[in-house]
Amino acid sequence: MASFSIEDYVGNGCLKELLPKLLDEGWDDVPTLKVMNAEDMDDIGMTRQHKDALEIRSYLHDRALMRYGDQLEASGKGLPELLGMSNTDLASQFEMKRGHVARFMDRTSACAVDPIPESYTLPARRRNNLPSRNNSVYKRELVSANSKKLSMARSSRSNSDANLEQSMASFKIKDGYIFKGIVAAMPAESRACGCVQPPPIVEVVAPYSIIENISVQKLTPEYKIGMERLIKSKTPPMKASELWRDKPAVLVCIRRPGCIMCRAEAHQLYAKKPIFDALGIQLIAVLHEHIEAEVKDFWPRYWGGAVLYDRGQEFFKALGGGKLLKDKFISGFLLNPRAISNYKRAKAIGAENNFKGESEIKGGLFIVGKGKSGIAYQFIERNFGDWAPLAEVIDICTRIQNSQHSQSDSVKSLKEEKEEEE
Repeated sequence: MASFSIEDYVGNGCLKELLPKLLDEGWDDVPTLKVMNAEDMDDIGMTRQHKDALEIRSYLHDRALMRYGDQLEASGKGLPELLGMSNTDLASQFEMKRGHVARFMDRTSACAVDPIPESYTLPARRRNNLPSRNNSVYKRELVSANSKKLSMARSSRSNSDANLEQSMASFKIKDGYIFKGIVAAMPAESRACGCVQPPPIVEVVAPYSIIENISVQKLTPEYKIGMERLIKSKTPPMKASELWRDKPAVLVCIRRPGCIMCRAEAHQLYAKKPIFDALGIQLIAVLHEHIEAEVKDFWPRYWGGAVLYDRGQEFFKALGGGKLLKDKFISGFLLNPRAISNYKRAKAIGAENNFKGESEIKGGLFIVGKGKSGIAYQFIERNFGDWAPLAEVIDICTRIQNSQHSQSDSVKSLKEEKEEEE
């Protein structure tokens, strides 16, 4: 599974010299960099060599083959030419393993969570008109800027915006779909021929009052080019409600950052960061255990959003209706066909695994609206490795943004009417 560290992404190739400019223009994380289009590349003065390098590395990143990035880029060949080479030439010229050759030539590689189109093209989204993320004005106007980007996507004013709209459309829930509701979980399956019953889960959403005052500590910021791998000095505890005071948030409660299934879940969600950016939603991971080495391995390789430490495990208790949801390795994994299937899914997309830390406490996901608007969605990890369906997550986030737009339009209309009366 490819790393979300942008230093790993550009390697030692020609893109390395562009890092300061990419940072200044807001192309400062891997998911955003991968949606750059030809017009964006021209705006920051990319040469043909830079464009070819970016196309090659985006393709390799989707297939967890970044180890060959420097060699393929140094060959001077473009992606179409490389894909036209024989298996023998790829193996001999770049010392590519036979299995990796097959993955490279397969444009629908299983290492990507979502299928890659047969004719590979760079996805795109315009960002050249946005100020730098280092600019304080940018930080204050982030939500409005994201809203404008989404509006541009819907009106299809440019090719890049149309591509973002197409990407978002692929996640929309189809007509006739029966939504699980505000509390969701994968179905329970019989274990050991019905001899072992799965632990029960709550059927009602956690009260907002339970989560707003949870004390959390920030372990990492949102990943950007060139920043320190971890926050050096300990940050003071903060109330969880400060996280979504000005901007809605998706909070992924990670069972264990070294777990192969947790890493795969985090990776596939963060890979869609450009969509969440356009919706004005922040992505946050929550841990119930702080092992510094594990955090270093997890961020930013598998997750580039902020990482928080929930010392009291309160978010995890909220998922269980006030108590921790737990399951044993034998009954919850070895005797659970769905958990084994989840493990195989994570293994297929290239995640790695270790056994460090507590692994019985189950996680899940919250989507929390801005301010005190409450919990919009809650997903519970019934089986080890269950993921909140992306379709549902993005659908809920879209509804949140639409609701905010409606409220904003109503306030604007009232102000205009008042001004006319005066």
